[in-house]
Amino acid sequence: MNARFGVSRGKALAVAALAAIVTSTLSGSVSALADTNQARSEHWGVIARNTIGSPVADLRDGPYGSYDKTGSYARPPYGTGSLGIAVADNTEKVDFGNEVDFYGDSVLGLKNVGFRVFQTGENILVGGADNLPNIRFEIDPNLTTNATNYSTLVWVPAALSTDENQWSPYIDATTNGHWYLTGSAGGATGCAVSCTWADIKTALDDSGSTGRPTIHSAAVGKGRDDAWVGAVDGLRINQNIYDFEADGVRARRAS
Repeated sequence: MNARFGVSRGKALAVAALAAIVTSTLSGSVSALADTNQARSEHWGVIARNTIGSPVADLRDGPYGSYDKTGSYARPPYGTGSLGIAVADNTEKVDFGNEVDFYGDSVLGLKNVGFRVFQTGENILVGGADNLPNIRFEIDPNLTTNATNYSTLVWVPAALSTDENQWSPYIDATTNGHWYLTGSAGGATGCAVSCTWADIKTALDDSGSTGRPTIHSAAVGKGRDDAWVGAVDGLRINQNIYDFEADGVRARRAS
């Protein structure tokens, strides 16, 4: 598989004036800002140190639903583009994220997290209906019971029940699937394998003298598990929806 890495563009999260707001027709969507009023972030791109093999994480146009798909889920949910992801097998891994704009933010301050995904029948055949990308936050857990200052907080979506070869509705990571923490923080919190969103936030909120848990980076990722080829758009982190477009990443304010 040839490597084609997405390129970060635009300016960081200084959200522009919320003028010229139009309402999206997608169910559960956010206010769609006119192109001239969308905030951009120049800090999104492939996180090279978290990438193994020659996967793809490429800002692209589309994808659109297969020939028999119509309606709102047959096109990207925001704009005309998305983040295309492809991993060949369980030897490959890729993270497309931002190592600047979320640095130092509170983990406990995360209230809304999720995305929309373009899933295919081929992905399901290879790995099942739960063969999907993840959301990953590199964090400093700041636990009193464990000295580590690094762990990755990972969301694993539940099996997708919607039709394949089209875009999904919004998948809410605070109510769907499960979360876990990598490294020694996982064992210290009891969340090395699977925790609910509420349980993992409670485990990280140990009110210790070492400080509160903080974010290092935020990313969408895939691997190392099953082969997957698809796309993600509308990554939500708190009040912002990140719209992946072929010419860059835009931040839309959630309504």
